[in-house]
Amino acid sequence: MTGMIVTGLGSFAAGITSGLRLLAGEPAHYEMVDFLPEDSVEVLTEKLKKAADRLADCQEIIIYADLTGGSPFNVSIRMKMEGEKSVEVIGGANLPMILDGYMVREGKENAQALAQSALVAGREAMVWFQVSQEADDDEYEE
Repeated sequence: MTGMIVTGLGSFAAGITSGLRLLAGEPAHYEMVDFLPEDSVEVLTEKLKKAADRLADCQEIIIYADLTGGSPFNVSIRMKMEGEKSVEVIGGANLPMILDGYMVREGKENAQALAQSALVAGREAMVWFQVSQEADDDEYEE
C-alpha cells in the first residue's frame, strides 16, 4: 500500500482532508500536515517526519504539497532526497488529484504510477468557464 501525506500552507491540508472525507469517508494510510503561521520550517520538518513514521506499514509514500516551491514542498523534497523509504512528491496539489490518488492507489503498482495518474486527474479537473460575447448576443436576438 502507498501511504499518502497532504501538506500545505495554512490550513490547506485540513481543508483538502475535509473534502476527501466528505467524498470518500475516513481515509486510511493517510496523513495531513498543515504549515501554520506559528510553525517554523524546523517544526514543519518534524511534523512531516512524524507523519511519515505513522505510515511505517506503507512501502512507499506520496506527498501532495499545495504550492511548488513553498516550504511544505521544499521540505518534502528534502525528505525524498534524505529518506530511507521511497517517497514521491507532487507540487500544485488539488482535491481531484488527491481523491484520484486515494481511490486508485491499490490498483497502482508503485508510487510513481500513482503520481502519474494523480497528475492527469488533477489537470483534467481544471476548467476555465467562459461565456462568449457572441453566444450572449445570439441568445438574446429576436
